[in-house]
Amino acid sequence: MGGEERVQEIIRLLEAEYPDARIALNFSNPFELLVAVMLSAQSTDERVNQVTKTLFKKYRKPEDYVKVDLEELERDIRPTGYYRNKARNLKKCCEILVEKYNSEVPRSLEELIKLPGVGRKTANMVLSNAYGIVEGIAVDTHVRRVARRLGLTRHTDPEKIELDLMEKIPKEKWARITDLLIFHGRRVCSARKPKCSTCVLNKLCPSAFKIEHK
Repeated sequence: MGGEERVQEIIRLLEAEYPDARIALNFSNPFELLVAVMLSAQSTDERVNQVTKTLFKKYRKPEDYVKVDLEELERDIRPTGYYRNKARNLKKCCEILVEKYNSEVPRSLEELIKLPGVGRKTANMVLSNAYGIVEGIAVDTHVRRVARRLGLTRHTDPEKIELDLMEKIPKEKWARITDLLIFHGRRVCSARKPKCSTCVLNKLCPSAFKIEHK
């Protein structure tokens, strides 16, 4: 099976296996999504959703984050981990949104990645899930692990992995592939004990035989 045909088959199998694959973070507008993804760094979506359930009632717009005392914001987001750094970035980010973007979340990758605490992963997730704009592929820890095991990349750097995936994955599937690989990484291709024997991709995965016969 050729490289392009193999990639298409991987996508087909994952779409059949996870028709419900979607972003797990709860949000009701682009700004809430931006905040949620920023908080999700080094945390779980479940923990972030627990925090934002009350956070989004208390802070409804960027101005609210700008006005609040830093220590109070730290307390509000503490369960997500790395709360001091996240709180500083949130306040600085919101200051820029208020001053430069009329409190609106920018609609381009170039503008988003200039915001404090916003990298390519966050920007790609916000653009695709909030605006339906696809400029790249969001690479989190699950996407990184699964893509490497499938032989879609040899890199460990997220930006290099993104470039490899953008080259191999049809553009119309860029947004979809993130959700599919995340679901697969959580449910089957876990970091410590991947379920290779029951994986729908085991015949297409160069890592499956190695892992099962360690």
